[in-house]
Amino acid sequence: MRNRLLVGLALAMVAGSARAEEPRQISVPGNPILADGDYYSTDPAPFVADGALWILAGRDQAPPDVNDFIMGEWQLLKTDDPVAGRWTHYPNIARPENVFAWAEEARAYAGQIVQGPDKRYYFYAPVLEKNSDAKDRFAIGVAVADSPIGPWRDAHPSGPIISQRVPVKNDIQNIDPTILIDDDGRAYIYWGTFGQLRGIELDRDMVTPKGAEQAIEGLTGFFEAPWIMKRKGVYYMLYAGNNAGPTSDCTQAVYHACIAYGTASSPMGPWTYRGVVLKPVSSTTSHPGAVDYKGQWYLAYHTADAKGGGHFRRSVAIDRMEWDDSVTPARIRTVVPTLRPQPPLPPTRNIARAASANASNDPVPVQFWIKALNDGITKAAPLPPDMWGSWTANNPPSQWIEYRWDKPVTINGSRIWFWNDQPAGSGIGVAPPAAWHLEYWNQGWEAVPGHGVYGTTPGMFQAVAFPPIRTRCLRAVMTASGDGKSHAGLAVQEWAVLAPKAAPPITRKGDEGPAPACG
Repeated sequence: MRNRLLVGLALAMVAGSARAEEPRQISVPGNPILADGDYYSTDPAPFVADGALWILAGRDQAPPDVNDFIMGEWQLLKTDDPVAGRWTHYPNIARPENVFAWAEEARAYAGQIVQGPDKRYYFYAPVLEKNSDAKDRFAIGVAVADSPIGPWRDAHPSGPIISQRVPVKNDIQNIDPTILIDDDGRAYIYWGTFGQLRGIELDRDMVTPKGAEQAIEGLTGFFEAPWIMKRKGVYYMLYAGNNAGPTSDCTQAVYHACIAYGTASSPMGPWTYRGVVLKPVSSTTSHPGAVDYKGQWYLAYHTADAKGGGHFRRSVAIDRMEWDDSVTPARIRTVVPTLRPQPPLPPTRNIARAASANASNDPVPVQFWIKALNDGITKAAPLPPDMWGSWTANNPPSQWIEYRWDKPVTINGSRIWFWNDQPAGSGIGVAPPAAWHLEYWNQGWEAVPGHGVYGTTPGMFQAVAFPPIRTRCLRAVMTASGDGKSHAGLAVQEWAVLAPKAAPPITRKGDEGPAPACG
């Protein structure tokens, strides 16, 4: 109930916040571009116009603890030197209800701007229809302007060009449009989400669908956010993929997405999967946009790395995208995200981030993410990948999580943050443990000596202190809640392990493999 009230309040505030705003000059030393928490930016769609690189972005406006896409307007970023980081920010260039008379307020989802053959700019925007009997009211409209900053006007005032009712009936959510104008002047639009991708040709007016829409297949793990482009005669489709699992080249956790890509020799395929362009970032969603600017390709994407950022408060980043032309078709090299310089972290007693995390339920169910155990983040309204969890349809009576260090460490305390969606004692869902304790490796697993009380209250840190011990492995062993017939699952947002004295933090790199097991 609280979350629904917050969503309603947020939507009302966004709907009432329309105002004209002047562009502002910003100089940024790295990613994300807008990082101060004043304006969040999402779903980047880069393009080149008037000799400059532009990025169309939505604006996330959800309150900190609301897990919903509250997006009331679109904005633009412009630069003539992305490396130098000098940008012009154009806030609030368009709002759904101001451009499309048939659109609801406050749902400005991922769109794209392209320059048409007539030199005007066409803005393909997914919005909610106000008056529709469709099961899902998301639809794609087209606006037109003489400048990227507008003013934008509806190019098809009679309604959307794509919905669950037009041009032909479909039952997918019609969002995330991406446009290709081919070398012969023919235009194509692609769109879709939740594993469904469609494509159709557009007439020369850049507005009217032509022929029948086609299902686009062959892109392994496609989830959403397609981005079409062409290079050296080859068609490339970038997209957010979430084929999850312990051996996936994309993501271990299903809520997270990588940016993957496929190629084709014609606009409608057939498409062949080629690999991963960008590994999962700090936000669960990922959204690509790529562009060639002055002979250098760039990948734009979003993260949760801005001040106060989160999965619904995302911010646009941009990095160079390089090609391997030694193979055919040319391969896109994996992009390594960059961050603006960060101040050094203060000294801390917590040494968990120097350990590798392991669990008794390996491989962890794909909705959870074991790396969340020691990322230093707790949230009032977490999503499943913000925690380690064990829930399945048949939960065992106990589970353990474990840290392994490369070398022995001295520790004398720990604190753990349990998460639940069911009360203590429940045998269903995820409940606090009935009990838990710590064990350390000492030529065998032993209970930590002289410990304090093992609290089980969720939603806050439960701290335990004990005399200093030296070990390379530590376990939190948890007895699952239950009613005698079944057991609840378990979940931990964060687990810290404390050394006797504070020191500069050390974060273990993930590319050297897990630390050796104990026992």
